[in-house]
Amino acid sequence: MTAPFTRWCGLVASALVLEAGCAHSPATEPSSTDALREVHEAYRRAWLANDQEGVLRLFDRGAVLLPHHGLAPVVGLDAIRQFWFAPGPPTKITVLELDYDEIVADGPRGLVRGRSRVQWTVQRGSELERWGNSGTFLTVLRRGDDGVWRITHHVWDDPPNQRL
Repeated sequence: MTAPFTRWCGLVASALVLEAGCAHSPATEPSSTDALREVHEAYRRAWLANDQEGVLRLFDRGAVLLPHHGLAPVVGLDAIRQFWFAPGPPTKITVLELDYDEIVADGPRGLVRGRSRVQWTVQRGSELERWGNSGTFLTVLRRGDDGVWRITHHVWDDPPNQRL
């Protein structure tokens, strides 16, 4: 790994990098960048299918979420499951669009940066609430010894949820 990319990953892990101007190696393997894009497409499809296990399967066991609005980091699959899939009113993602601005692979590390738009419904008794927002995201991935890319860090930023 190049020194700038290693420094950059350290900054992501501490949630200090949320802008596009980070250094990385310009050389990428097309097959690796395609694989990184496919992880994100699988993430999108799993959310739209309301497939909790499908979403979680894409994350490394020790993955870290760095949520929006200054929420505390969420560390590990059990904590991620509780954060996203805690018992409560039935919630369903109805729209999840991902626009990719940057996809970079450098050896066993990769990153995907872009914009997202999400809409969801929450069933509260007989009332169906519709919500949505859009923002930016940054995902760091690592290719395991088994050759599978998994998400190690996921950061997103968006405005407060908007009632539709």
